[in-house]
Amino acid sequence: MADELNERRNFIKRAGIAATVVAGSVVATAATAESQPRGAGSNAGSGVVTGTAKKKEILYKKSAAWDKFYEAEK
Repeated sequence: MADELNERRNFIKRAGIAATVVAGSVVATAATAESQPRGAGSNAGSGVVTGTAKKKEILYKKSAAWDKFYEAEK
């Protein structure tokens, strides 16, 4: 009975030490992580995603196919 009690105590001690080490490493990682300002090149924040691409995005180019499509939709 005494051996079983000591085994439980030792297990709890080791589990507590392991939890402390894990928590300490998480805190250290969070403290050393680079923080970016919201908005500029960041996907976090107000929900507006801004990119860093140099190319201009072209969503529409006037063509005969688009003219036909818009005529059909009128």
